[in-house]
Amino acid sequence: MKLAHPTIALLCLAALTAQAQYVKGNEAVRILPDGSKRVETPPTTHALLPKPCAATSPGCLGGGWRMVETPEGLMECTEIYARPTTCRESTYGAQKRSRLWIVKTGGQWMHCSYPDLSQGCVSTKSLPSPAVQ
Repeated sequence: MKLAHPTIALLCLAALTAQAQYVKGNEAVRILPDGSKRVETPPTTHALLPKPCAATSPGCLGGGWRMVETPEGLMECTEIYARPTTCRESTYGAQKRSRLWIVKTGGQWMHCSYPDLSQGCVSTKSLPSPAVQ
């Protein structure tokens, strides 16, 4: 049996990793007819918001990272709202951490334990169950 060229194997692995970095069916991410991507983050209107806790601050992770799709791509955030300074680049696939996936489905914002709408999703208005991934 002949093995695939190492470059092809690396490209396939990179494609699989990139695919895993979004939640299929997340209504917050839409591809427009012109091919551009439009991303919605949870609204801050009517939310009781504390002072933003910077993603660089080690004391901001009560309950793990919130994985939020933003216009810049998938980010690890200290909150669901993805306000400036509260997010950093995703380490999903490279580092195991406690994570919650923030998605919009059925017009509602949800916490999901995994990047899968069928596994452990509850309203952002209730207590979530993060999972180490």
